[in-house]
Amino acid sequence: MLYGIYYAYWEKEWGGDFIPYIRKVKKLGFDILEVACHNFSDTENEYLYQLKEAADAEGIILTGGYGNDSTHNISGADPMIVKAAFDKFEKTFQKMNIAGIKLLGGSLYSYWPVDYSLPLNKKEDMKRGIENVRILADMAAEYEITLGMEVLNRFEGYMLNTCEEAVDFVSKIDRPNVKVMLDTFHMNIEEDSFGDAIRMAGKYLGHLHLGEANRRPPFRGGRIPWDEIGEALHDIEYTGTVVMEPFVRMGGTVGKDIRMWHDLSDNCPDEKLDQDVAESVRFLREIWE
Repeated sequence: MLYGIYYAYWEKEWGGDFIPYIRKVKKLGFDILEVACHNFSDTENEYLYQLKEAADAEGIILTGGYGNDSTHNISGADPMIVKAAFDKFEKTFQKMNIAGIKLLGGSLYSYWPVDYSLPLNKKEDMKRGIENVRILADMAAEYEITLGMEVLNRFEGYMLNTCEEAVDFVSKIDRPNVKVMLDTFHMNIEEDSFGDAIRMAGKYLGHLHLGEANRRPPFRGGRIPWDEIGEALHDIEYTGTVVMEPFVRMGGTVGKDIRMWHDLSDNCPDEKLDQDVAESVRFLREIWE
């Protein structure tokens, strides 16, 4: 497996400059840096070429995270909103191709976070989602991009809350570059068993986000059963990407969107954050390899 971390662990705002994190994560023992792609459509090509060059120089793989807002909902009932979503995805895929990013995960099939004050129709949205993600997959395939359909907890999304729902969704889309994406933070809320969910995903699993129940980095003695998860990954012969998505700091747009209302870092310096995730990835490699 290839081990990674999401850049926003160190940040309070989405976007920004990802390049300095490439060397950092390499030194900390990671194979992957995951970056936010939702603003890529407005990012200058020159920067994306520099991003790719920096990643190639360090031997770091880049993956992408993506969350549409409600005005770019590919499963929405409004055709203009769906068209806007497709247009933005097309620009994003073009930019990802420049940066050498071949995996995009998130609530690509809907939007995030869901506004539950608005009316919703899960049955109809799922139907449109299957049809439109199938089209999206063919667009992504032109750039050799794989799409991860992230399973979210009930408080952040309503279409795919369980692995069972995601497998059904992805199997109906029936495109080789559309995969199930699981996240231990969300699984801890919605799944009866981590191991059973991973085994259910089986060949459809294409990306896995890692984090403790409170979004700390994985650690020995935490609440999430990392041994059980590792056994299930071995059972399905998973050799893909596993990326930590920890959030421990309050403040900024990141803290607001992730709902970080209390600080888990004890206001520690970045050096302590570095140490924590370096120990975390060593721990996972030790028990999973």
